[in-house]
Amino acid sequence: MTATQADLQIDRPTVADGAALWRIARDSKTLDLNSSYSYLLWCRDFAATSAVARDEHGEPVGFVTGYVRPERPWTLLVWQVAVDPAYRGRGLAAALLDGLALRTVVECGITTVETTITPGNTASERLFASFAERHGARVEHEVLFEADAFPDGPHNSEVLHRIGPLSLTPSA
Repeated sequence: MTATQADLQIDRPTVADGAALWRIARDSKTLDLNSSYSYLLWCRDFAATSAVARDEHGEPVGFVTGYVRPERPWTLLVWQVAVDPAYRGRGLAAALLDGLALRTVVECGITTVETTITPGNTASERLFASFAERHGARVEHEVLFEADAFPDGPHNSEVLHRIGPLSLTPSA
């Protein structure tokens, strides 16, 4: 962690964090907001493959949610990454992503990270490209879902970014 992150703790989310994760996602103004119920379930069922950053009072200020793909048990799919506006610009999203990737490499045998990014989301594109570069991994891109696949109105295509194999060790 950098000096600007020294007062933050990164660990697993708990059900008690679900409401805060929902608020952070809502306030991001860029993520597709899921129901508050889904964030509660996520914190219960996928805590092992997700991470939360906490301020000096233990309050969530950022998160990464993910899961291990059932058909590809060596692959972590990163669902959402969000940081509270007051904590942006400190490298917190990268620290969350790095910490989660390392934990899932050790605990789950992950060798690949996948995420989807809508075209034009340059912040996410930079976050995942720099992640791949830090960990010596290739990045492959393909459209996973075309815009017309979404039944609930206008939505951009979702481009799959497959990053791997990762060069991560517990000392990284």
